[in-house]
Amino acid sequence: MGNALITIIQVYGALGGLVAIAFLFWGVDRIAPDARGAYVFRPLLIPGVVLLWPLVLWRWQVLERERDVAQRRHKPPRRSQDVFAALLALAIPIILVVALLIRQQGPFEWPAQEIEQASTEEASQ
Repeated sequence: MGNALITIIQVYGALGGLVAIAFLFWGVDRIAPDARGAYVFRPLLIPGVVLLWPLVLWRWQVLERERDVAQRRHKPPRRSQDVFAALLALAIPIILVVALLIRQQGPFEWPAQEIEQASTEEASQ
């Protein structure tokens, strides 16, 4: 289970890295004319693009198709925001309750152990 989760996170990060490279080299210039020639700020966008790459790809596609509609360029996708807000409001408490139910024994269930200081002879070896 843990290895599968790590693999999924690695694949998600790798795809995000590929999208970040493509978007920061070609996409920014195409969808934001003011960003042409501005290369100093682009490394600052890498973490956000890697984490939010599905949204970046979706917005990139929308802005490429509707290039001439300036009024809609910065309009957020409001139709889906309400659905996602409701799903998150349900999912977060469920995830927390499940995590508390299946958690492994933590440090509070174990008796405290006194740690002895190592002697100077053992520390030098």
